[in-house]
Amino acid sequence: MEIDPFIFRLSIFILSIFVGYYVVWSVTPSLHTPLMSVTNAISSVIIVGAIIAALANNESNFFSLSSSFGYLAITLAAVNIFGGFLVTQRMLAMYKKKKKEKK
Repeated sequence: MEIDPFIFRLSIFILSIFVGYYVVWSVTPSLHTPLMSVTNAISSVIIVGAIIAALANNESNFFSLSSSFGYLAITLAAVNIFGGFLVTQRMLAMYKKKKKEKK
């Protein structure tokens, strides 16, 4: 009996959703900033691949399927990176000591 490759990949995808959910929600707040830094690094690699996909088209057909998905991936990864920087900056601000006001 042979397992259909689609079912095999779908089961791996569903299992990775559950594992990812439990891994992310079990991270302590002190590890949040390094985790966000790694996520930003991964997103930068995604942008490089998306640029390659967006520019890998025929000159006759500028808006091919790979170009459209490449531009979409560039946009989503850029939003992810900038959002990650904002969240990291906010988390680091939580660890700074607050200045006392003089009266």
